[in-house]
Amino acid sequence: QVLLAESGGGLVPAGGSLRLSCVVSKSTNDRYAMGWFRQAPGKEREFVASISRNGDIANYADIAQGRFTISRDNIKNTVYLQIDNLGPADTAIYYCAARGSSYYSPSSSRADYGSWGQGTQVTVSS
Repeated sequence: QVLLAESGGGLVPAGGSLRLSCVVSKSTNDRYAMGWFRQAPGKEREFVASISRNGDIANYADIAQGRFTISRDNIKNTVYLQIDNLGPADTAIYYCAARGSSYYSPSSSRADYGSWGQGTQVTVSS
């Protein structure tokens, strides 16, 4: 069983930065490929970034290129999403998700993730 807990969201002015964290609680030493998604009010949940089990492969959505950085610390069982130069369009609930332990590579598909956190709200003021 994998439990995910996001934190680090908040209200920030446009142009600011945030680092979101996702702590992975698990009962084994398995590692998981992880992803970040976001959902704005009235919109579908969309892919933002993903990272492989060992952190050597990272994929980004077009919307995330250049401003978002995904990383992980497997000692701390934590995955991070650094977001720079925030704009109002980044306002959303940000969710982290874990793939099954048999998968090494990251994925941009929601259907490939079996465990989800509760999300952390990011609000950007203009």
